[in-house]
Amino acid sequence: MTVLLSAIATFTLGGFMSYTLADGLFESRLETALEDTSGAVNTVNRTLSGAAVSDETTLQTLLNSLVPTLEEAGSRKVALLRSPGQPQLQLLQSPVSADLDFQLIPDELRDAVRLGGNQLSYQAVELTTGVSTSPGLIVGAPVDVPLAGQFELYLVFDFFESQLTLDYVQQVLTIGGLILLLIIGVVSYFVTRRLVKPVLSAVEVSEEFAKGDLDRRVSEKGEDAVSTLARSLNRMARSLQQQIDQLDQLSKMQQRFVSDVSHELRTPMTTIKLAGEVIFARREDLDPSLRRSAELLHDQISRFEQLLADLLEISRYDAKSVTPDIETVDLNGIVGRAIASIEPLALSKETEIQIDIPSGSVDVELDPSRIERLLRNLLANAVEHGLGKPVKISVASDGHASAVTVSDQGDGMDQEQMDRVFDRFWRADPARQRSVGGTGLGLAIAMEDALLHNGWLEVSSVKNQGTTFRLTLPVKTSYRLTDSPLPMEPTEELA
Repeated sequence: MTVLLSAIATFTLGGFMSYTLADGLFESRLETALEDTSGAVNTVNRTLSGAAVSDETTLQTLLNSLVPTLEEAGSRKVALLRSPGQPQLQLLQSPVSADLDFQLIPDELRDAVRLGGNQLSYQAVELTTGVSTSPGLIVGAPVDVPLAGQFELYLVFDFFESQLTLDYVQQVLTIGGLILLLIIGVVSYFVTRRLVKPVLSAVEVSEEFAKGDLDRRVSEKGEDAVSTLARSLNRMARSLQQQIDQLDQLSKMQQRFVSDVSHELRTPMTTIKLAGEVIFARREDLDPSLRRSAELLHDQISRFEQLLADLLEISRYDAKSVTPDIETVDLNGIVGRAIASIEPLALSKETEIQIDIPSGSVDVELDPSRIERLLRNLLANAVEHGLGKPVKISVASDGHASAVTVSDQGDGMDQEQMDRVFDRFWRADPARQRSVGGTGLGLAIAMEDALLHNGWLEVSSVKNQGTTFRLTLPVKTSYRLTDSPLPMEPTEELA
């Protein structure tokens, strides 16, 4: 930008100087040409008035002698043309310089000379010499010739030397301007590089910060604004690194705590479960109030056991120690097993499960137990929240991806609830009574299972209309998902 603006300024100034020089040079030559022409007119008048002319031949000789005389006075050519319409001496010739084409003189200038009285008239023209051209000037004035009437005296001035001088000056200005621009460019480059280099370094390091590499630092030199920025960035990086380290340590402590507590509780949980099952098996021998307590104890022990299992599973995901057992299986068969496992709950809720699956097999590379658990969780949620209305499960595949959707017609969720539906221990309605006793970790684990397979688990819901969950999996683990074969549309009334 500096070089561009400097170029504009330089060429503008150079153009102005060139125009000024050309105009000044022309005005100077014009003034000289007018003075020379005025002197030539006086010379012609004195010569004609002092000569004794009695016949046409003598007059012709006198007129012919005037042209060389005026040419010798300077680098100019002369034409003494007879004005049209003169009745006297019809055979009298108009003397012209040997190498001058008098037709070069424009008719407009001749008219101006005849009508201008004793005033000098001039016009700029282009003179041609061989194959080259040069600017010129023609100055004319009327002259009275004895016996012959009115003539027109024209002096043609060649500005070739002046043009050479102007060309040289313009060439010097152009070369000087280019050299000046080169110097400005070099100076601007080094100055800009010195100013911008630390800024670029700060930008590069800040991009590394954004990628998570907080070990990088910006060079701190001097006390200018860039150095102050560098120190601020370095302080920010150190502060962020300390906070991230603290959060990482806290997260590891929390994960270790969950894992340790889950493992430590398994032994007493096993003992409590065995004792509870003994009591639950003998509940018919107990009083009605104790019988009810035994049933509640059995339900809560089952729920507690599921919670421990989910906590252990989450802790394994947090520790990055989960490895899927991938095999090629029929997705329709997994869907069928998940439906079979949830049928008792659907019967208790009087909920119909509608199935829409392809007629052939849908072979997918996946971990069967984890995907079956995921679908079982989605179906259980749909039945629990479906208000007894039909639940629909659909399967589709396009050769690169396979998808399963589970749709209900329950209460639905708003956007805030959909944003948190996969959070751990979050429930849309904490007060809701669930017949299967959820732990609040089911959908969080389902999301982890989907990500473990490089798949998608998405939700779409409309308040008071229903909810749709869509699981999309690559047919081959090496494939990358770009689209899903099932649409993610708002839930509609099921048939």
